Amino acid sequence: MADFSCRRVGKSGGIMCIILFAYDCHPRYRLVVAANRDEFYQRPTAAAAFWPDHPDILAGRDLKEGGTWMGITTNGCFAALTNYRDPSSFRPEARSRGHLVKDYLNSNLAPKTYTADLPNGGSAYNGFNLLMGTNDSMYYYSNREKIIRQIPAGIHGLSNALLNTPWPKVSKGIKAMAQLIQHDDIEAEQLFAMMSNQELPDEQDLPQTGVSLEMERMLAPIFVTSPDYGTCLTTVILVERNHNFQFWERSYINGQPDSWDEVYYRYPF
Repeated sequence: MADFSCRRVGKSGGIMCIILFAYDCHPRYRLVVAANRDEFYQRPTAAAAFWPDHPDILAGRDLKEGGTWMGITTNGCFAALTNYRDPSSFRPEARSRGHLVKDYLNSNLAPKTYTADLPNGGSAYNGFNLLMGTNDSMYYYSNREKIIRQIPAGIHGLSNALLNTPWPKVSKGIKAMAQLIQHDDIEAEQLFAMMSNQELPDEQDLPQTGVSLEMERMLAPIFVTSPDYGTCLTTVILVERNHNFQFWERSYINGQPDSWDEVYYRYPF
């Protein structure tokens, strides 16, 4: 059977599977993020928290490989990761992609410097998309392009292809985010509702990524469900223009969108 789009096989290390974000286009919030992580439900994971070994990092943690899929720091850095779905080129021996987020957040390096220091453009990893933010900029890097791009102000979507590739769930999510940020205040619950959408696109609109048609259908909604694999958590982050932030992580019990445990952080405390 072909790999799932966000399956962490071997050392893949922990990744988001759809990230929707509004950057520098809201009067109060400089960054609005809503993201789903899809995974096998039994994968051992620690809920988001400030890490004892890196106390300025707030993130969940993959307990198998030690990396993370998304995080933010008290000094204003943000990073998140998706894979690039291409099962024909998957290498089980590749380095864990979850370390890309962890290492960036712990580096104090500018995004351009961090990616320039990746040996051979990050070829030691399976295909990935990496978002990196600072207090005054956002960048995107994929080892499929090996070109770092500064992200302009606007609403963006990232799944398992390159940034803003118009897969149905990405296009749907960008449209929904555009409606939400028209309001002066943004409610986290509205973002969670957006990320729980399980609508299937028309079959002719499905991407063709090298997996079976049945699997393309299963992976197509914003919120993915199946008996043992699917959306296991949603993260919502609101970063204000004064750099204060709020962070929610909702972990679903057995992949059910109406049953969850939640953690919430505000910084400064």
